Amino acid sequence: MTHPHISTRADGPEHTIWFETRPRHLAGGGDPRHITQALRAAGWKNRSDPDYPHVVLASPDHRHTVALEPETSAYTAWWRIQAHGDHDHWYAMFGGNTPVEILAGLTDALLKPVPETAPEIWPTLAWAGWAYERDEHGNESARHPDAILGLRRRAVEPGEDFFWTAEAALPTGLGGRKRIWHAHFDDRMPPHLIAAFTHALALDEPVHRRHYDVPHSHLVTQERGPHGEQLAHAHEARLKTVRATARKTRRSALAAQKPPAPSTTAAVPARSR
Repeated sequence: MTHPHISTRADGPEHTIWFETRPRHLAGGGDPRHITQALRAAGWKNRSDPDYPHVVLASPDHRHTVALEPETSAYTAWWRIQAHGDHDHWYAMFGGNTPVEILAGLTDALLKPVPETAPEIWPTLAWAGWAYERDEHGNESARHPDAILGLRRRAVEPGEDFFWTAEAALPTGLGGRKRIWHAHFDDRMPPHLIAAFTHALALDEPVHRRHYDVPHSHLVTQERGPHGEQLAHAHEARLKTVRATARKTRRSALAAQKPPAPSTTAAVPARSR
């Protein structure tokens, strides 16, 4: 029996005209499969309800979950990432217009071993030309040269716990700002994950979007990009790399759990004088 072709936005990229879009932080959400298929390739399990429009993925060790639940507004939290460990409990959320290429900086880091030393966070932005500030209470912030994108680490009151926010917002002309996308995560998130997200924020590489998929087209420039087949091959290469990294990480974790092998060297009896 021949089934009819159902045209959906879940179709592959082969038959779409793509445009290199910059700056990336204003390019819109993009294709969520950039994140979800990478997590699936790393062995994450699909815990979604097939009758509800969402995606819920859980890591193989059940320590982390990533949920995508589209809302009526792209400015509310669509993505939610959580850690569920006894000593590693944190929460992060991201709006629907958060580019998946930026968010993938964080989700890809979840698939890799924890580095021995935590990478720098603020110097990465300073090297990219962001303006950095720190006040007397320890609150820190950095702003992109376009003054639209910013990152902050602050406490509501001095002495309280810090939390992080990343936001792309336009000035309204009345002293306020109109939000394009917003991210929120707490200070308990491991520093290497915050650094990975920050590094993705600082990149200046274009992302690929359809011509009419950009929510604020007047804020970006778009130039004809690669053919869809090229993007499909690049995505497959990305998934192949993720699978290899996941296998290596699992082998390293298993090796670390094994007790040391007993010594096979026979004891040398002491000589009598």
